[in-house]
Amino acid sequence: MADPAAGDGDWLIAKVQTEGRGRQGRTWVSPAGNFYGSTMIRLRDSDPPAPSLALVAGLALIRAVEVAAPATGLMLKWPNDLLLGSGKLAGILLERGGDRVVAGFGVNLASAPDLPDRASAALSSIALVSPEAFAPLLAAAFARELQRWREDLPALTGLWLESAHPVGTSLSVHSGPGELVSGTFDGLDGSGALRLRLESGEVRVIHAADVTLG
Repeated sequence: MADPAAGDGDWLIAKVQTEGRGRQGRTWVSPAGNFYGSTMIRLRDSDPPAPSLALVAGLALIRAVEVAAPATGLMLKWPNDLLLGSGKLAGILLERGGDRVVAGFGVNLASAPDLPDRASAALSSIALVSPEAFAPLLAAAFARELQRWREDLPALTGLWLESAHPVGTSLSVHSGPGELVSGTFDGLDGSGALRLRLESGEVRVIHAADVTLG
């Protein structure tokens, strides 16, 4: 976890990572020229449910990329990916310890590593953006969306939905080894969990899973 003295607004930026991690312990390939950064949130008693910080991170990320390199084809994918076209442009990892949550970001600014299970994309296909230039954009966007989260979670959720795959999008949800459920996106619940509408009409709430579009 982060330095015990760290607080909201503090960031740790790395030029190179040797042991980058994604969700479920996956290795995050970390070539030079891409962005790797983490920030910490100290939870308050009055804060919304901590899992909904994933919405803060996702919305801040897409807003920062929109400023760095205005582009069409940007889309948030639940729970923690940013897509450019059909390729993964960035990922987010949230880890909690006590009253602190660390939000880590990996953004393919310069190059897109080959991934065994999905397509990837790099922002350099649109514009050249350095990690040094991107860092303050993300920090400012994160501070803004964190404040919105604390003041008006429904508004934040609405903005996230506007930037994500639309309600009704076909999804395949992998919640564990051999556990695959298909349905359509039915929005989010109050904690930021995914609502998956099954063919039967039943709505299942998904708190953690890998999601594939289509």
